[in-house]
Order: sequence, then structure tokens, then C-alpha cells
Amino acid sequence: MPDPAAMGAAVHEYVAAFAAHDAERVVALYADDAVVEDPIGTPAYAGKAAIRAFYEGSIATGATLELNGPVRVVADYAAFAFSVHLEWQGAKQRIDVIDTFRFNADNKVVEMRAYWGPANMHALAS
Repeated sequence: MPDPAAMGAAVHEYVAAFAAHDAERVVALYADDAVVEDPIGTPAYAGKAAIRAFYEGSIATGATLELNGPVRVVADYAAFAFSVHLEWQGAKQRIDVIDTFRFNADNKVVEMRAYWGPANMHALAS
């Protein structure tokens, strides 16, 4: 069973890695056989190479993350609400998201699922 403190720390490292625009720090949180589905209902990214490419693209937008409340940890899952701030299609945007991470016994993320859709995207004043 993963360690709840390590799970919470991984979420905070995820946010910090985005702030540092460091895709390798994000990828280091994942197990070799991890799967990312962002957002739910889109094709998943499986394995570190695909996950790295996904995060390199995400970080290239200048995206930063802001937690909106505490990380919820139960069993082998962590759930957290946050906002993504980025420039998209020439405008500043905020996307309100809930992510879940599922961890293995080594405290590595084996599954990430992101819950958001078009109604969660908001244009911001420049």
C-alpha cells in the first residue's frame, strides 16, 4: 500500500514541476507502465515516453497549476481540485480541473485521470 504522506507530496511536486516548467520532474512521478487520460474520454497516454510527450506539450503552453483546496487521499488514490492557468489560442485561460492519481506500492503514479470539459474553460481579462 502506498504511503499517504508520499501521495500528498507527489501532488504538491506535480504543481511545483509545472511552476518550474519541468516535464522531467512530472514524468518522474509516474511508474514505467502508467496511463494518463486527460481529459476523461480522450485517448490515453500509456508509458513514460507517451506521458513525457504529453507533458512537454502541456508545459510548452506556459501552464501553471493552482490547488483549490486540500488533497484528498484514500486507499491508493489522491484526488485534488485545481486551476490551470495558460495562454490558449491567443488568450489567457483558466481551466478548472479535478485530477485523480492512483499509486502503486512504490508511491509512483500508475494512473492519472483528469475531469474537465469545455464548460470548465474560462477566458480571463488580459
